[in-house]
Parts: sequence; structure tokens; C-alpha cells
Amino acid sequence: MRDLLKYLKDYKKECVLAPLFKALEAGFELIVPILIARMIDVGIPHSDRQLIIRCGLMLLLLTVVGFASSVTAQYFAAKAAVGFSTKLRHDLFAKLLHFSFPQIDSVGAPAMITRMNSDVTNAQAGVNMFLRLFLRSPYIVIGATIMAFVIDPVSGLIFVALILVLSVAVVVIARTNISLLEAAQQRLERVTALIRENLSGVRVIRAFCRQKDQGASFDSANGELCLAQKKAGACSSLLNPVTYLIINLFILWLVRSGAISVTAGRLTTGAVVALYNYMSQILIELVKFANLLITMNKALAGGERIAAILKMEDAECVAFTGDTERDGAEENTFAVAFDHVSFRYHERADEVLSDIDLKIMPGETVGIIGGTGAGKTTLAHLISGFYSATKGTVSVNGRNVSDYDKKELTDLISIVMQKAVLFSGTIADNLRFGNREASDEELQEAVRQACCEEAVEEHGGLYANVEQGGTNFSGGQRQRLSIARALLKNAPILILDDASSALDYMTDKKLRSNMRSLKKSPTIFMISQRTTSLKDCDHILVLDDGCVAGYGTHNELLKTCTVYREIHLSQGREDDSEGGAA
Repeated sequence: MRDLLKYLKDYKKECVLAPLFKALEAGFELIVPILIARMIDVGIPHSDRQLIIRCGLMLLLLTVVGFASSVTAQYFAAKAAVGFSTKLRHDLFAKLLHFSFPQIDSVGAPAMITRMNSDVTNAQAGVNMFLRLFLRSPYIVIGATIMAFVIDPVSGLIFVALILVLSVAVVVIARTNISLLEAAQQRLERVTALIRENLSGVRVIRAFCRQKDQGASFDSANGELCLAQKKAGACSSLLNPVTYLIINLFILWLVRSGAISVTAGRLTTGAVVALYNYMSQILIELVKFANLLITMNKALAGGERIAAILKMEDAECVAFTGDTERDGAEENTFAVAFDHVSFRYHERADEVLSDIDLKIMPGETVGIIGGTGAGKTTLAHLISGFYSATKGTVSVNGRNVSDYDKKELTDLISIVMQKAVLFSGTIADNLRFGNREASDEELQEAVRQACCEEAVEEHGGLYANVEQGGTNFSGGQRQRLSIARALLKNAPILILDDASSALDYMTDKKLRSNMRSLKKSPTIFMISQRTTSLKDCDHILVLDDGCVAGYGTHNELLKTCTVYREIHLSQGREDDSEGGAA
């Protein structure tokens, strides 16, 4: 949590004024018992109406000024807390957007959502309550104890004993509560993950009538969350009753001691009433302080989790070590080169790719094919710099991918992911992800090249609405719009990761024809499960369990590569004809 205090640097004034106004309110409250004691000891016995009226008006004035101070303190505390959470959420979101693929894999989307929502909200509540109470509560407790010593030193010792006993009880309960709150937050992440998974796959669940099974899984996770929250709640709920019990026992002690002192003539009735009021003030403040500890426990637990995310190294933005301008000598280098590359996702995992040695010339179209889990997508992600090779080097235009600044590498590569993703907004907004400055004419040309004119017209043109996730478009339409977005970027390297899997054969054929006629002739990597989609590629790379099983043209591989030939024949094609429909 200490690492997050920098987000309060623009609210230094509010962080000072909020507790000061609360302390001012507390100071006014400490005067009240003295005025009441004076009314009881002097005004009532002597029937001094003037004194009673003056003390009454003074009490009214203290109430009004105290109320104004409290409202002012609340305003400054809320302003600082909201500003803190806004800046924190902004930086946290920016950090998550810059996460590398391995970091996304390790943290997980549900944990990111929980930190953005629940943890930030808890941190905001902690800041707000801390600014309001961290100075007020100690001020009241210490001030009431001092006033008790002024009235009666013996009674003052009772106050000191009370504070010591309460401090021990509060610390023990609070420390136990922290670990329970962390466990509850982890269960919350699990529930968030299940909600996200089931909402995204609700159509599949209904198609297979698995509502009861998924509901049972959710009930189990939700039950674990409920149990964890009950444990944390039970622990935190002990604070108030324990505090009340201890203080009420001490009040009985104080009243008994005060009665004896009044009988002996050592104290007045008003003094005993004042002491009782001071102890009641301590009771109220310690209850508030107990609630502050509960809130701060949640805030600290959430703050630690947020800080862990913010401390993670930004692996995407590697240091740039070369000149950003390509000189003439690079024109004859390979567009992409794999030099005995191997890759595994983590130390204990098996290799996904093994000893890949490959050289691609600029302008070539390379097809990549293989069974599920063969490493096709991983190969594409190594080119894009999303992951770093475990062994060997991946080079783009003669330079190691790891030597590029992330933005420079991104400018060189345009990629269509396996899962076509659209964002809420308009079709034009989504296409301009590839080129912010693109004109409507350029958008239309990209749409034409991606064979999605009909889809755009059907929905009402370039400025038609796109719902979240593109749910108002079919899978094939989302794929073609994603391709249009990638084409609009005009990058020298284009990666199509199974980008035509939802297209019929005629549309796929037309799309491939458009790819061959692109003006700038980019180097294209085309990942597909269909041999017909790759037959016109300059070369085809065949992967089998992460290893190169073949490399050559379509006709060469049919003769020399058993894996490729089996894939081709499994699709019902003994010749090169392109019949049928998807």
C-alpha cells in the first residue's frame, strides 16, 4: 500500500485539511462534557438560569461549528479518495494493456478484473476513512484521557487501563482478519473467472443443456467464497461487541469509583457525569477506529495485490539498441529468419517448438499448417515479439526481435489473431485500429480487399454500430473485418492466424486472390488447417509436434511430406480441385 501513496501527491492540501477539520470537530466535542458538568454542579443547584442559558447556547454553537467542520472534512477526504482511485485505476489499466503475453497468462483475466474493480474500490474506501479518522480517533481518546486526569487522577488511571486492554484486543483481532480477507479475495477471483467464462460461453452451455452442471460448479465456488467471507466477517464482527463489552465493564468500574468519591466528597456529581461522557466518547471513537481497521485491512490487502501488478516488469517495452531507420544494406536481408529456435512457455513445460531453422525473403507468402497443438500460433507470436525464444533467435529484417522497440516492431507487423475480436463502437472505429488517419476511401478499399462489402452494407455502412465483442456480426464477418483492419495498416509483414476458418471456400479463394494482388506485396504468413487455402503459397511450412516435418510448395509436399499428404487426403482431396462449400 505504501507504494500507492504517490497517487495522493496531487491531493496534499486535501490530505492535510481533512484530518485537521476532523480534529477541530473532536476538539469541540471535548468541551461538551465540561459545559454539562458546570450546568449540573453550578447552574442547577443555584438555580442560575443565566448560566444554564449561556451553557446551552454554547452547546448549540459547538454543535453547529462541529457539523460544519465534519462536512468540510468529509468533502476533502472524498475528493482525495476519488482522485486517488481514478489515477490508480488509470495506471493499472494502462499497465494491464502493456502486459506481455506471458504476463497475461500468469495473472489471468479474472484476477485483472478483480484488481481493477474490487481491490481499487477497497483502496479508495481505505483512503477515505483513514483521512477522516486517523487523527480524530486518537485525538479524542488521548484528549478524553487527559481531561479525565484533570478532573480526577484516580479516574484517569482507569482510562489508561481501558486503552491498554482495548489496544491488545483490537490488534489481535485485526491481524487475524487480514489473512482471512486475503483468502476471501482469492475466492472472489475464482467466482469472477466462472462468471466471465459462463457468460462468454452461454450459447454453448445452452446448446448442450449443461446449465445444471455449470450452475453446480458456480454454486460450489460461490459457496467457498461465502464461507471465506463468513470467516472474515465473523472475525471482524468481533471488534464491536468485544469493544462494547470491555468499555461497559470499565464504565461500571468508573461509576462505582465515582459514586464512592461523591459520597466521600472528593468529586462532584457533574464531574462524574463528565467522566462518564468522556468514556462514552472513547467508546464511540474506538468503535469507529475498529471499523477503520476493518476497512484498512481490506484496503491493505487490495493495495498489496495492486502494487504487485504495478511492480511487474513491462516486458513488452524492451530497450531499443539500434537505429530506427533501415539503411540500404538491409534491403537484401531476410524479412524473417528463425535461427535454430526452440520455445517453451515456462521452465517445466515441454517444448512447443523445437529447432526451427527458417529463412523467409521479403514479399514471399508462407503457409503454415499442422495438427492441433503443433505450434503454428506460437511461431506467429514469436515473430510478433509476444513471446521470446527459449533458444536461438528470431530476426525481422536482419535484426533480433528482442532488439526492437515494441512500437517499431509493431509498425512492421500486422496480425489477425485466431479469435476475431471487435470492440464496441462503429465499424470505422474498429478498422481504424489499423490506421488512425485512414480516410473513408481507404476504409472502403480495405473492406473490398477483405471481401466484406456485403457485411458492411448489410449493417448500414462504415458507421454502423458494433456491439461489445461484435456480437451483432457472424463469425465469418468478424474474421473479414479483422482482416480489413490488418490490411489497412499496410505493414511489410502480415500474419493471418487461421483467419479464414469461418469462411466458405469461394470467399476464401477470392480473399487469397486479393492477397496476391496487394500493391505493396507484404511478406505474408498464412496459418490454416486447409491445404487448399495454402496451395498457392510460395512455400508451406509443415509442423508436427513442434518440429519441422516439411517445407516446400504444395506439389512438392504432396510427394515428399507424409504429414502434409495425410492432412490433404483427410480433407477429401486427392487432386488440387477446389470444390465444395464450408
